[in-house]
Amino acid sequence: MLSVQRMRPFFTSQEDFRLRLVFAYQYFSILKGGEVYQFVPSEGKEIVVNVKSLQVENLGEVFVFQRGNRFIRLPLYQLLLISDLHLHLTTILEGVLDLKIPMPTVVTEEAELIIKELETQNCLRMIDYALETNNVPLFTQLTEGLHGL
Repeated sequence: MLSVQRMRPFFTSQEDFRLRLVFAYQYFSILKGGEVYQFVPSEGKEIVVNVKSLQVENLGEVFVFQRGNRFIRLPLYQLLLISDLHLHLTTILEGVLDLKIPMPTVVTEEAELIIKELETQNCLRMIDYALETNNVPLFTQLTEGLHGL
């Protein structure tokens, strides 16, 4: 899987309900196998987003990335599938359009449950540490706080 290391549009323009994000050399890079590939605007260089539907319209656009003498050519639809590009696009759209894209309540509730579980596990580890080091005040503080979790 690829991950986007840096993604900042060089230029943005909005025409009616389309937002064009244009990229240049040093504004877009991906990470593949621990190696950074820099964007080369030899073929595709823009992403067009429909601001009403928040859908990318030019999915066939081919983006080229380079590291030394190696090149990666990826159509935009494939880049969206195998990387975290959509997260970066969401961040850009929120900044450019001042959108507040709502997070589904299921995702929010699941995240809250995971955070609660991690806090409980961390507290239990700290209790174990307090027992190992004979730290009675820390043990007392943690066990009293555990009832709140």
